[in-house]
Amino acid sequence: MTPYIIAPSINAADFAHIADEVVACEAAGADWFHVDVMDGHFVPTITIGPLFTESLKRVVNLPLDVHLMISEPEKHIEDFARAGANNITVHVETCENLPRIVERIKSLGCTAGVTLNPATPASALDSALPLVDLVLVMSVVPGYSGQKFMPEMIAKVEEIRTKLNALRSPAHLEVDGGMNAETIPLMKKAGANAFVTGNAAFKHPQGSGAGVKMLKAIINS
Repeated sequence: MTPYIIAPSINAADFAHIADEVVACEAAGADWFHVDVMDGHFVPTITIGPLFTESLKRVVNLPLDVHLMISEPEKHIEDFARAGANNITVHVETCENLPRIVERIKSLGCTAGVTLNPATPASALDSALPLVDLVLVMSVVPGYSGQKFMPEMIAKVEEIRTKLNALRSPAHLEVDGGMNAETIPLMKKAGANAFVTGNAAFKHPQGSGAGVKMLKAIINS
């Protein structure tokens, strides 16, 4: 089994103190940083772009796991690769030819991820599954932080884990949405090995470092 991974989502951080926040997470044992990019079109919220990603890369040593919740991602993947993304994940709903975009991401020197909205069936990923390095399951409707975990996504994780095992794929199976001390064990049991966490890390009463340490202890228990 691939090692378990905690990926704090920087969108939940205090942007006025972002450098201090991410350094604390890294020191506490975070494995990746998850960078949610939203365009106000595919999802209603607008967040950050390549310039922020480039700045973040200068502050941290961990891999940047960039999740493009944007329309026409093929127009922007090169910019994010140049900015320092280590992994770039695209949505099946935004890609007419998912395998081609996966191969394009890899050609830029990044690992490639694919994801889908909660209402989209897991079968929509089938054409790209043999090629990908990561599958991301959204356990909330993308676009807003702080949503409640959708327990019906447990079955989707189980389904995708079965598909990946059948392919003997080493791809990471990641979950994003409502991941905390209660829900991470559920998704771990279902077959996920990477967990995006926002408020559970950055809004911890003792600070983001304490949040990461708490989640790491749970995931490795």
